[in-house]
Amino acid sequence: MGNQIAIVTGSSSGFGLLTSLELANRGFRVIATMRNPQKGTELTKKAKELGIDRNIEIHELDVTSEASIQGLKRLLESLGQVDVLVNNAGYAGAGFVEEIPVNEYRKQFETNLFGLIAVTQVVLPLMREQGNGNIINISSISGRIGFPGMSPYVASKYALEGWSECLRLEMKPFGIQVALVEPGSYQTNIWTTGKQVTEKSQLENSPYYETMRNIEGYLLKNESGYGDPQEVASLIGEISQQKETTLRHPVGKRVKLSIRLKNFLPWTTWEKITVKTLKSNSSKTE
Repeated sequence: MGNQIAIVTGSSSGFGLLTSLELANRGFRVIATMRNPQKGTELTKKAKELGIDRNIEIHELDVTSEASIQGLKRLLESLGQVDVLVNNAGYAGAGFVEEIPVNEYRKQFETNLFGLIAVTQVVLPLMREQGNGNIINISSISGRIGFPGMSPYVASKYALEGWSECLRLEMKPFGIQVALVEPGSYQTNIWTTGKQVTEKSQLENSPYYETMRNIEGYLLKNESGYGDPQEVASLIGEISQQKETTLRHPVGKRVKLSIRLKNFLPWTTWEKITVKTLKSNSSKTE
């Protein structure tokens, strides 16, 4: 059987890149996938610096492409083994509901949910036959807490959370673990190059223009306090080697507290806190 095999989607940057390195460092044979393998140079460079480049293979995978998914299926059939799947590929769609074309929601779900499901379906038969395996879905605090201007991303993560609950219960009898990692704000590019804001919300004649500026100002103002993404990669590494794990793993500064407060406080109180936070940010950024 050789080394245990781990598949990581969205490995060209952020959590995916660091997770690929983390798993390789733990002795896994890592199949690091990304839409454009030419963007794998940073991963290759860091792997060589750490002396673990022999443990990492870069493969092309577009989770929204049926042909690409079939290519992954053929690869896995040739390997005959999958021990860990880290579903990390995704992006953050932003904007306000009134101004977001329904097609933008579809695109968000194609990557963040349907593509993830397609990859998982390819892996499940191998894991089921093995009688073991770890599936780690990268969710977000946005899968537990809604925020204005982020409905495409939030909706996709809420859907992922519910789907993962179902999958975990279905896979339990087969010895397969399913876990959700729910990061807060970290120093990755999902809020810069990875965030896609609808055009209308960026125009000054939009009724939501000022609110969007406040939200982006809030994110920018707190950027210096974002956590080190290696913390998330290390957590994923730990989960990948656990025979038994809990479903949800919130991680990051104030993440657990925020979830507890939202679950404990009356909605009207939680709502006032959220609105006040944005208004306070507005007065400091104008």
